[in-house]
Formats: sequence, C-alpha cells, structure tokens
Amino acid sequence: MSRSNPVSRRQFLKQAAATLALPAFIPHLCSAAPTEVVRHASFGASGMAGADLGAIASHPKVKLVCVADVDLSRTADVKKRFPDCRIYQDWRELLDKEYKNLDSVNVSTPDHMHAPIGMSAMQLGLHVYGQKPLTHDVYESRKLAEFAAEKKLITQMGIQVHSAAPYRAAVATIHAGAIGKVKEVHTWSSKKWGDPAPRPVKMDAIPESLNWDQWLGIAQPRSFISGYDHPGNWRKRLDFGTGTFGDMGCHIFDPVFKALELTAPLTVKSLGAAPAGGNWANDAVVEFTYPETPQSVGPTFPITWYDGDKRPAKEVTDPVLGNIPLPDQGSLFLGTKGAMLLPHVSMPVLLPEAQYKDYARPKVTDNNHWHQFVEAVRGEGQTSAHFGYSGPLTESVLLGGVATYFPNEKLEWDAAGLKFKNKPEAAQHIRREYRKGWEVKGLS
Repeated sequence: MSRSNPVSRRQFLKQAAATLALPAFIPHLCSAAPTEVVRHASFGASGMAGADLGAIASHPKVKLVCVADVDLSRTADVKKRFPDCRIYQDWRELLDKEYKNLDSVNVSTPDHMHAPIGMSAMQLGLHVYGQKPLTHDVYESRKLAEFAAEKKLITQMGIQVHSAAPYRAAVATIHAGAIGKVKEVHTWSSKKWGDPAPRPVKMDAIPESLNWDQWLGIAQPRSFISGYDHPGNWRKRLDFGTGTFGDMGCHIFDPVFKALELTAPLTVKSLGAAPAGGNWANDAVVEFTYPETPQSVGPTFPITWYDGDKRPAKEVTDPVLGNIPLPDQGSLFLGTKGAMLLPHVSMPVLLPEAQYKDYARPKVTDNNHWHQFVEAVRGEGQTSAHFGYSGPLTESVLLGGVATYFPNEKLEWDAAGLKFKNKPEAAQHIRREYRKGWEVKGLS
C-alpha cells in the first residue's frame, strides 16, 4: 500500500473549511428540531476560534450574530470579515443579552474556560461546538456529556481530523479486521507543551485591550506576564492548559478510541516526570490498560502514549516498520495478523506492505466536521464527535495528565465513581474548585 504525504494541521483546516457503533458510555444524541438559518456566536475571535467561526459561518445557512473575546485587539479580523457581527468582551454579557437571538455557539478559548462557557450556553438551550480537549478537568467532561444527553442538545468536539478520510479509513480498516484483533497500540506526538522553568516572579502592565480578570476566569488570580500565558503559551500551564497530551491526544487518540470501541481505562501509569513550577512536564510516557473490546485481544490490552522526544522502543517498532521512519505524530496498531501505521492526518499504512499489496482499501471520503454540526442543528443528520463520544475520549486523555502527578504508580480507575480506587489524593486533579464569584451551575 502506498503512503501519502502528511498534511499539516494548517493545510487540513484550510481544505476542510473550503470544502467542507458508539463506543462511549453516554447515549447518542438526536437531531435537533428543524431550523432554516442557524444563528451562531463564537467565544473566541482569533487563532483556532477564527478557524472555527470561519468554517461554521462558511455554511450558507449560518448567520454569525456575535463574538466574545477577552482581548479586543484580536477581534479586528472577525469584524472585517463579518461587519454586522456584534462584539463583546465579557462572554457572560453576550449570553445574557443574545441567547434569545442564537441557536448555537462555538467555544474556542483556552482549555480552562471550555466547560464554564459550554455548560452556561447549554443551560440556555444552545447547541455547542466545543474545541478540544472538551474540558480542562475529567469531572467537567462527564458533566457536559451528561447534560447534553439529558437535554438532547446537538454537540460536536473540535477534532476535525475525526471527519477526515485518513482517520475514517483507519477506523474502517480496523473494523474490517485487516490486521486481525488488536494486541496493543503505541501513539505519540513530538510537540512539547511543557516548561521546566517555574513561573517568573514579576508583573507586567496589562494591555488596554485585554481584560485579564476575564481571561483568568475560573482560575485563581495571578499577575499578568507579557507573552507568558496569553496569547499562546497557556497550554503549558497547569491551571489553563492540558499539556501536549490534552492538545494532541484528543486528535491522535481519537481513531484509536473509535477503532477499538473504547470506554474507560482500568489503569493508568505515568513513567515520565511530574509537573513542576505550575507547568506540565515534557517527554511523557503514559501506559493505559483497557478492558477487552470486540476489536482487541483480551481480557485486557495496553495502549501507550509518548510525547516530546519519547517514542516506542526499537524492539517494538523495528520488526514491524523495518526502514520506514516513524512520523512525528501518529499511532502504531499491532494486531494478530499484521500492523497498521497511522501518521497524523495521512492515510494508514498496512504492514508488512508486501502482505497487503492487493488489499482493497475501505472507500471513505472527507466530511466537513463543522458543517456536519450545522446540519445537525438544522435537523439534518447527526454529529459524529458529539459529547457522548468526545466526553469519554477526553476523560481518557485527561486521566493521562492526572497520572503524571504520580510517576511510576499504577492508578486504578473507577469510572462510575470518577475516582482512583488506590489514590484518593488525586481527587483534586479530577475536579478543581472554581474561583469565588465564577461558580457555574452544574459544575461548581
């Protein structure tokens, strides 16, 4: 089977915006009541938020009504693209004044504000497209998924590669039994959303365009340091981001989760460094044990995540890959009949290649992830990464982050109880306390 060239995230977003068996333990959601024009709001105006609102608004039946961003310097482009769009700095004010004028929203802010904004919007009956990871904490993911199911709201997590042909082909290939039952999976990202240095003791002047208190939101107060948290480095910080695994795990773990029909892990163990100085560590290695599924060899099977400079051992990869180099990001599925290499955003490669030279690749196409959400809001079809699926996916990813606080300890996960059976002190990392005055009904 020939290998296609990797497609960058930027290229994929551009292409998708232009064209564009449930494994979870939360029920699937129904389509919405029919509506002609979807009235939409965006929380976030630039960066990934700009990509999301642009892709959603590219649907001919969407009207972008308003946008909220705590940094007004980042709203100029959206105002230029959508002159009639109303701009807010306070997301709570937008919801209070505009919710009756809206059908849906996208939440494309730093991770720590995903759950507060998403839950607040759903409580007003709005359908939600929420960026990955769905939430900052495990508890929040569970609550958002449960609430969306209870209220039958249309939801979609922003893992757009989920709808792309490469990942859809990977899932179909595993389900077709091409490599037999899966024995183990290794999955990785070369990104380094960690920082070994502690937070500097300093305070910079807050730009006039930025409401720093609003940016902090539910997090505890701290000084503003220019360029340290906002706009780009917040992923490295424990209180705001979820590290490399939280950022890329929801993408790269997604086809593993979908193909293997996963629910919740039984155990999780970190072999890397613990977070320090208020920051995530780099070079994580996290071992999961999952219960057997129809696609795996049982009674349990392992999945291992690596990031930064860490990769699967050569004794694992060399017998399978030979001279094929590991991509910077991707997954390796080892099965009873063969193996599958899945580079991030490239078509899967079946190994050994000679064995599969005549294999008929499953016929799949790209779907527009954002338009799928819009159509479901309009009452046409359903979303594929709804919170009933993406909530449990996010929980698994976030549990990997929690495990890094307790290096070299095998933590036993009680999914129903939302706790580690053998590590009660981990509770603070499953559910944290919101800042006083920023409590959110259903989360605080």
